[in-house]
Amino acid sequence: MRPFRMIAAAGTLAVLAACGAPTAGKPSADSTGDVPDKPAKAVTLNILDVAGDLQLTQGMIDEFVKQHSDVISKVTYSKAPAPELAGKIKAQQNANRVDIDLVLTGTDGLSAGQQQGLWNDLLPKYADRLPGMKDYLPPAQKMQELAGNSGVTVTYYPSGPLLEYLPAKVSKPPTSAEELLAYAKANKGKVMYARPANSGPGRTFLMGLPYVLGDKDPKDPVNGWDKTWAYLKELNQYVDYYPSGTADTMKALANGSSNIIVSTTGWDINPRVLGTVPKEAAISTLKGFHWVTDAHYAVVPKGVSTDKQAAILQLLQSMLTPEQQAKAYDKGYFYPGPAIKGVELSQAPQESQDAIRDYGRPEYDKLIAENPTEVPLDAKSLVAAFDKWDREVGGSKVKKS
Repeated sequence: MRPFRMIAAAGTLAVLAACGAPTAGKPSADSTGDVPDKPAKAVTLNILDVAGDLQLTQGMIDEFVKQHSDVISKVTYSKAPAPELAGKIKAQQNANRVDIDLVLTGTDGLSAGQQQGLWNDLLPKYADRLPGMKDYLPPAQKMQELAGNSGVTVTYYPSGPLLEYLPAKVSKPPTSAEELLAYAKANKGKVMYARPANSGPGRTFLMGLPYVLGDKDPKDPVNGWDKTWAYLKELNQYVDYYPSGTADTMKALANGSSNIIVSTTGWDINPRVLGTVPKEAAISTLKGFHWVTDAHYAVVPKGVSTDKQAAILQLLQSMLTPEQQAKAYDKGYFYPGPAIKGVELSQAPQESQDAIRDYGRPEYDKLIAENPTEVPLDAKSLVAAFDKWDREVGGSKVKKS
């Protein structure tokens, strides 16, 4: 699995949020009422991933199934673009035939399903079955609060925004917004970020700038981002085009057509592990930067049987233990990855330890410890930000792959 899966989780949230409310689907006969501690017999679970989360969690799931065949007999996995999620679940619920039992999603699919009432509430009713939630890292706890009662945070990372560059091309990287603008002006076409609606790093840059620039209200892109919009419009003068996805910015950095791109911890580490970007690529931050965090969630569609819900709760309980969370280090795809406290890299599989040792950055520990973290915009505000960027900043310069 390449890091390009991030695009599926991050992109086109506007499409999702614009969907109208569905007519209420009829839940299956055994989907309501109290969820037992254990299913009456082992169940088959159908898991849909729209966020690239299986890269981090499939090992956790497979190990649970191997050890608890009396709870889950088999798991089938499928993947889909995030914009398809709400319509797919809604159609199944309206047909009274829900065959997706568990969804792994980013904030976009989570929000779209919440707006349309597609997800079962697992909390607070079953919180006692998920004791690991009491051990969330403080920023992961904030991401959990975004999920309300329906989503359970399974992985977390501080994200960005970061700048990434090749030292051979950029000997003195910009360390402030003003220096970045000056570099872009002096090196036209050499600073790049992807269209925010289709790119995790792009949207993180968009949401992070209000903190860097000291805007009036970083949570209000319509009325509180005067400095941000003015800055992006000025920067736009020196940008030749905006790729439609993050992968193209990584290729541009690697082939030298761009000198500086916008990145995140995962997009920095994983493409270098995979050889997409040269190992020697370096990162920097802008003065006053705040991390804009991100997470993946587990959600259960309405209509899933109580027996399957019982199995899912047991599975999630296992996934939120330190032993299983250590698998989320992966190869830096969502670095660090674990959502709970006290999970060390030394607990991760050797393959993960090797990848992070060879391609990780010691400075990340310091950056994570010393800089503030902020939750991303809510769905409505992010849609407004995407729309304004498309209309007023760079929509006319977006170039498809």
